[in-house]
Amino acid sequence: MNLETDLVRKLKELKRVAICYSGGIDSAYLLTVANNVLGKNNVIALIAKGPMIDQNDYNEALNYLNIANYNYCELDFNPLEITEFKNNTKDRCYYCKHQMLLILKNKANNLGFSFLLDGQNKDDLDKYRPGSKASKELGVLSPLSNMTKLEIRTNAKKLNIPFYDKPANSCLATRFPYATTLTLEKLKLVEKAEYLIKTLGLKLVRARIHDDILRIEVLPADFNLIINSNIPTKLKELGFKYVTLDLLGYSSGNYDITY
Repeated sequence: MNLETDLVRKLKELKRVAICYSGGIDSAYLLTVANNVLGKNNVIALIAKGPMIDQNDYNEALNYLNIANYNYCELDFNPLEITEFKNNTKDRCYYCKHQMLLILKNKANNLGFSFLLDGQNKDDLDKYRPGSKASKELGVLSPLSNMTKLEIRTNAKKLNIPFYDKPANSCLATRFPYATTLTLEKLKLVEKAEYLIKTLGLKLVRARIHDDILRIEVLPADFNLIINSNIPTKLKELGFKYVTLDLLGYSSGNYDITY
């Protein structure tokens, strides 16, 4: 069966759904298809607002909801109140996701939605994703689990979702080595550093922080843009003793690889 046809079938069977919306292309695609299939009154996007999310990404996520005129609900969530997150343990994502999904699920039920869906795709199944365990435990459904990221992007382009090719982003906690005590100030520091680097027009950027050392990850093709700019000086003004460029380039899940 065609994967898109199968997705439509699953949504029709559920009839009324709440969707964990992050602003990434996976949840945006799922949300768009659900609205097209079930109608606006039978779909709501639930979006968690907290310091773990880059504010520009959050604003872009809201912008799409407003332009598309989809129903949505914002919920405040502070993962720094969770011990495992604050201590940046290797399984912090599980505890954070579990608590966040509990909040979203309760909200969905209070609004009259029995089913909570997320945008987990087939490629996620091959990566270190401790948060997926929380989704299963709480009965969150993943109707995109048979689709690859490429298939989702291709389908999203057909639906005219403007950011179909936007690189995946992740929680700001991923920019620190495990066992680093996280604070609001540290998360905001990452946000500021990555914002500065992105002013050069770069999309794939990670600012990894090792105490007073900032290690920049970008694509090798973008090295010269950084080297020949005043961005390293501006980054040092944020309080870093050393600003470095990782010669191996951008790598998703870097700390999971080197742990």
